[in-house]
Amino acid sequence: MKFRKYQLEIIDKAFDVLVKYGFVYLSMQVRTGKTLTAMGTAQKLGVDNMLFVTKKKAISSIEDDYKLLKPKFHINVVNYESLHKVTGKYECIVLDEAHGMGAYPKPSKRTKMIKQIIKKQNPFVILMSGTPTPESFSQLYHQVYACPHNPFRNYVNFYKFAKDYVDVVQIKIGAMPHNNYSRGKQTILDRMKPYMISYTQKEAGFKVETIEKVLKVKMSDLTYNMVKQLKKNLVIEGSDEVILADTGVKLMMKLHQLFSGTVKFESGKAKVIDYSKAEFIRTQFEGMKVGIFYKFKAEYEALKHVYGDNLTTELSEFRDTNKNIALQIVSGREGISLKQADCLVYYNIDFSALSYWQSRDRMTTKDTLQNDVYWIFSEKGIEDKIYRMVTKKKDYTLKHFEKDLLSL
Repeated sequence: MKFRKYQLEIIDKAFDVLVKYGFVYLSMQVRTGKTLTAMGTAQKLGVDNMLFVTKKKAISSIEDDYKLLKPKFHINVVNYESLHKVTGKYECIVLDEAHGMGAYPKPSKRTKMIKQIIKKQNPFVILMSGTPTPESFSQLYHQVYACPHNPFRNYVNFYKFAKDYVDVVQIKIGAMPHNNYSRGKQTILDRMKPYMISYTQKEAGFKVETIEKVLKVKMSDLTYNMVKQLKKNLVIEGSDEVILADTGVKLMMKLHQLFSGTVKFESGKAKVIDYSKAEFIRTQFEGMKVGIFYKFKAEYEALKHVYGDNLTTELSEFRDTNKNIALQIVSGREGISLKQADCLVYYNIDFSALSYWQSRDRMTTKDTLQNDVYWIFSEKGIEDKIYRMVTKKKDYTLKHFEKDLLSL
């Protein structure tokens, strides 16, 4: 394979940054070739062994890129949840979807494990993400704090860092005051500039147009009756199970589930109560090869019931056969390609704006001219309201739900 011109330029820049600082952050938008660019950089460094940390669903596509490039170094591709199993010596570590390490004010478990590995091995570190700060500039601190030469290394923890780089405000959760650290200052990004290489789809020559269509489905009478009862009484008691919505958050979640035909009981068990959406998708997109995103696990059961053996969850099987694929939104929104799909279909919608913007781009390639994305919403449901919020790059929260509840 041959690198694109812009990839070669980024490889040269990343090499220089790595030699100088020991780490580089590739802030490249989805489908611009982050993985191959990172491998090309490691190849230029002349390393013998690479550890590539990514999401579980992306492992097969990373391994495919490695086989395509055929570099001289050996690679071990693992998901973040398997970091505790990592053994051996690595001269280069790639941290894919690095924004997933951005939790604050305390570091996440995965971030602590990465820090231990880097401290022990002192490798070159390549961080990658198309969305380094999806919610706040404050998310950058823990993404890079494992790197010995990061620009915030003199701050022993996030709280010390926040005194200089965050406008801390107090909010009340219940009756208790809490510090909110989400207002990270622009100076965080300014300090990161020497270490970051950014590249957009537009710069890469992408001309894709994403066309979104909302299709409405009338759910069963059972669904609407259960919604009505739950709103009124905040509880539905059956002979064996109970649906309880005694807080605002639980009511929001239960209605979100019900409007797509599933529900999770107090016991923890889940059940499909309405196959209307799954049947609509099968009928509407018959004869097409589709990538289907769902939110709740029971929604997959509804799809599997309707599609049978013509549905897979494996990328390799989707790529090599005529089967459709179903992926949970959060696990499938990053690091994978669904370029074989005729269109993307959303069984449901996530509350997260990040999920919206990342997952809808899974079909994009440099040669793609149009992506068709279909949202399957229930009539009189909550999905429309969530959609209006996430398209504005805002998460849908309890505050929004409480305003919308009267119209449901």
